[in-house]
Amino acid sequence: MKVAVVGTGYVGLVTGTCFAETGNTVTCIDIDEKKVESLNNGKITIYEPGLEALFERNIKQNRLHFTTDLKEGIEGAKVIFLALPTPPGEDGSADLKYILKVADDLGPLLKDYAVIVDKSTVPVGTAEKVTAKIKQNAKVDFDVVSNPEFLREGVAVEDFMKPDRVVVGTRSEKAKKIMDMLYAPLVRQGNPVIYMDEKSAELTKYAANSFLATKITFMNEIANMCELLGADVDAVRKGVGTDTRIGKRFLFAGIGYGGSCFPKDVQALAKSAQEVNYDFDILNAVMNVNDKQKTKLIPQIKNYFAGDLKGKTIALWGLSFKPYTDDIREAPALYNIDELVKAGAKVQAYDPEAMENVKGQIGDKIVYCDDQYSALENADALLIATEWPVFRTPDFDRVHSALKNKVIFDGRNLYNPDDMGELGFAYYSIGRTTING
Repeated sequence: MKVAVVGTGYVGLVTGTCFAETGNTVTCIDIDEKKVESLNNGKITIYEPGLEALFERNIKQNRLHFTTDLKEGIEGAKVIFLALPTPPGEDGSADLKYILKVADDLGPLLKDYAVIVDKSTVPVGTAEKVTAKIKQNAKVDFDVVSNPEFLREGVAVEDFMKPDRVVVGTRSEKAKKIMDMLYAPLVRQGNPVIYMDEKSAELTKYAANSFLATKITFMNEIANMCELLGADVDAVRKGVGTDTRIGKRFLFAGIGYGGSCFPKDVQALAKSAQEVNYDFDILNAVMNVNDKQKTKLIPQIKNYFAGDLKGKTIALWGLSFKPYTDDIREAPALYNIDELVKAGAKVQAYDPEAMENVKGQIGDKIVYCDDQYSALENADALLIATEWPVFRTPDFDRVHSALKNKVIFDGRNLYNPDDMGELGFAYYSIGRTTING
């Protein structure tokens, strides 16, 4: 089948590459000429484990193409995915300008029936808006389908190739048949394709992400209570997570969630609720708690240095919002950098994948180091913001000898507090005993 994907961000590039891997001929379209040139030259533009091998194989086998020309890209396509950004507007609602612009452009370009698929996370009612835009100038039949993605950055290829479920919002039998054919290779193990109406599919994505953000935030609140009551959040997590009604995932305490989905989607769902005069109180609380949680360790860092960070150097391990990605959108590390620099500290950072993106966003505001140990040289303390595996079992003798003070502020609970005490470190984490060293 010939497939077009408009947009080559995390969702678009993974979607296009994975559909090419299942034998389709895929053309990805993007207005960014430099990005398309890089992709056409075989240079992948995002870091996502497992993607590069599929990308190279499908380019070599002539199943994956890139262009800036929408007309050329959709030529002959039975399915056209819209994988475009929906950034939050000033009022928190999802900005649909990119999607609606492409919908407007698509109308006169369609030559035969096609299924237009909203892959982006969009507010309820977007399929109707996209349909109306295309209809203004279309001379052929088409269907607009909602097909939200549930990819986790860092394991997006695995999530795409082996989905727990595929959600498709459409009431068109013709569109259902085509979507069934497209997804058939990915659901051979019996994982369901769940059909529903377009609005329910659109809301499903927001509901799923908002629930997960709520689960993380609830556990962070429990962690904060643990600190006050002398309990251990890791023990509570194990006790709670083994309840099959709750489950083990998304229960790890830390310095808050970030990324391209949870912050934006929670905000957008709260805004959608406002528009229908509904106070979604839980979501408002989730956003407030998460905002505070991101910089939760800053007061402890200040207290450790008697309230004065001027002239201090803080080593920072981790910049991306989670491991296995170079995505820094809403990353807690960036909020901590702002607070530390504002307080007069110098930040020396290392991240395995995200440093170029941070450089592009904040330039020389911090020092970028070649590895995690270089970041420690002459630093007064270590702050950990991302749980990359390389940070989990460091050489503590090197950490000790490089740091001026044996103190670690761990925003991801990577180490056992008792072990850190035995090693002689002062150790601050989330929801657990503080080791004073």
